Amino acid sequence: MTVVLVVVGGMVGAPLRFLLDRAVGSRTDSEFPWGTLTVNVIGSLILGALVGAAAQGSPVMALVGTGFCGALTTYSTFGYETVRLVEDGVRMYALANVVVSVAAGIAAAALGFAGAHALFA
Repeated sequence: MTVVLVVVGGMVGAPLRFLLDRAVGSRTDSEFPWGTLTVNVIGSLILGALVGAAAQGSPVMALVGTGFCGALTTYSTFGYETVRLVEDGVRMYALANVVVSVAAGIAAAALGFAGAHALFA
C-alpha cells in the first residue's frame, strides 16, 4: 500500500512541478532559475510541516512527503541549472542560486515545522 501512495503522490507532484516551473519562468526575464527555486522552497515548507505535525511513519508521509514532495522538488535540476549558470559565465547567479536555494529551503522547512508543530503537537 505504501508504494501505491508514493506513486499517487508522485503522479500529482511531477506535473505540478513542471507547471509551476513554467509559470514562474514565463513571468521572469532572467537567467536565474526562479521556477526551480520556487518548487524547492514550496516542497521544503510542506515537508517541514509534515514533520512538525508528527506525520513520520504515517500513510500521509508516504503520500505527501515521499511521493508528492519527492516529485515536486528537484535536486538534479538545481544542480544542472547551477552548472549551466557557471558555464554561461554568470557566476554570481550560480552562487546566488546555491546560497538562496539552500537558505530558503532550510528556512521554509523550519517555518513549516514550527507552524505545524504549534498547531498539532
